[in-house]
Amino acid sequence: MRIIAGTWGGRRIQAPKGRGVRPTTDRVREAWMSALQPRIPGARVVDLFAGSGALGLECLSRGAAEAVFVERAQASIGAIRANIETLDAGDRTRVIQADAASWAEKLGAGEFDLALADPPYDGGFLERLLAAFRRTPFAAELWIEHRSADVLPDAPSLRTRRYGDTAITRIEAPQ
Repeated sequence: MRIIAGTWGGRRIQAPKGRGVRPTTDRVREAWMSALQPRIPGARVVDLFAGSGALGLECLSRGAAEAVFVERAQASIGAIRANIETLDAGDRTRVIQADAASWAEKLGAGEFDLALADPPYDGGFLERLLAAFRRTPFAAELWIEHRSADVLPDAPSLRTRRYGDTAITRIEAPQ
């Protein structure tokens, strides 16, 4: 894996070991970051279900002010910390070991500019995260990676882009 663009463009990062890990492909991540680019400079970003931390690190590389990484798996926490150290990004990051959906349920409105989430495809994490965001929009925008076949609840500010079996959906907080 690598950082695609920005200050750390081309730098290698490690993915966590294990069968339960499904890193976002470079192609999807590049398209996702291109869509996000105008929103990134100076943004407060939270990377939920962070895995390797690639999404949050990509945002930092492109000018985000800070990134918080939330992940429950110990192997992933180790990879995130190693990647932060490799990129010397410790002063702009925070790593939280927790179930990301449960953690998001406790957030206040508007704590982040961008929330990026790549929840496990099974287990109800997507539904819990969407419910938490509807109750308390903890970011100006929530971007979620999910299966293309998943049907997300209708929302006026919902936009989905599909990349084969993977989709990225943007949901804006109500004004």
